[in-house]
Amino acid sequence: MESLIAMIARELVEDKENVSVSTDPVNENGVTVYHLHVAPDDMGRVIGKQGRIAKAIRTVVRSAAGRSGEKIMVEID
Repeated sequence: MESLIAMIARELVEDKENVSVSTDPVNENGVTVYHLHVAPDDMGRVIGKQGRIAKAIRTVVRSAAGRSGEKIMVEID
């Protein structure tokens, strides 16, 4: 999942070197939290107008995780 999130984000931003994804351990609800980190100047590109791009990223990643039976959440930092 980390590579999928990073690949999507790298295509959206200008500063591709500052894209990183970190993972929290699975919490008590069985959810794995992924944190997407981008440069401050690229934050708007990843979030999009009214959060549409962020919502689309979360939908794609959640769909991919559903195929493998995982529960995930993506946070953009």
